[in-house]
Amino acid sequence: MEKNDAVSFKALEKELQAALAADEKYQRENAAKLRAVEQRVPSYEEFRGIVLASHLKPLEQKDKMRGKGFVPWNCHATRERTFQDVDTEMPQEKSPFQPATSAEFYRDWRRHLRSGPERYQALLQLGGPKLGHLFQMDVGFGLLGELLVALAEHVRQSDRAAVLGILHSLANTGRFTLNLSLLSCAERESCQSLFLKLQAMGTTRPTQEELSMEKPSAGPQEEEELLQELLGLYGIHR
Repeated sequence: MEKNDAVSFKALEKELQAALAADEKYQRENAAKLRAVEQRVPSYEEFRGIVLASHLKPLEQKDKMRGKGFVPWNCHATRERTFQDVDTEMPQEKSPFQPATSAEFYRDWRRHLRSGPERYQALLQLGGPKLGHLFQMDVGFGLLGELLVALAEHVRQSDRAAVLGILHSLANTGRFTLNLSLLSCAERESCQSLFLKLQAMGTTRPTQEELSMEKPSAGPQEEEELLQELLGLYGIHR
């Protein structure tokens, strides 16, 4: 019994450390994003570089290079995975995706949800209201594009109303217009593709199987009105 308690405590400690690290990373990258906006960086690539390098600190005079070994400038991006990293990142068992904060969402999204179908199902599971609450201040750097890609690649007729609700909630998050303007070309294309699919679904009758899976939702007219509103919010021109 004591052994089981010790293992549980160790796992809890690791989870706490991971959550603190994820929150620290989110706050650091968010601050870097604000600095980049204030500096009016000329391109998305430069903006992205500033945020990705936010963990770096300038060298002081007392810092000296010893030996002639090569030291990569971005150790977070190039260092090899150690046994300790693998042990920390590998969960003991698959737990439901139920983040309580945006930092927890960002951590679990990047660490545990690797495939497109997993990410899509996680978004449907949370739903628009929950996502809107998590990101009421701001969607993390680069995350909006990943959310749109997951929706675009796996959206189904039976999920149309739920996806529209998710898109509406995201459009009402903090600094949405800024995050939308920072989408990459590929992410913009995915966003365009998503809305084309949603429009097509409005004129396509669902199959019997899709009807059996479909959850109660707003009527067709309400969905079409919401879609037209979202087209404007996301800058999609027909």
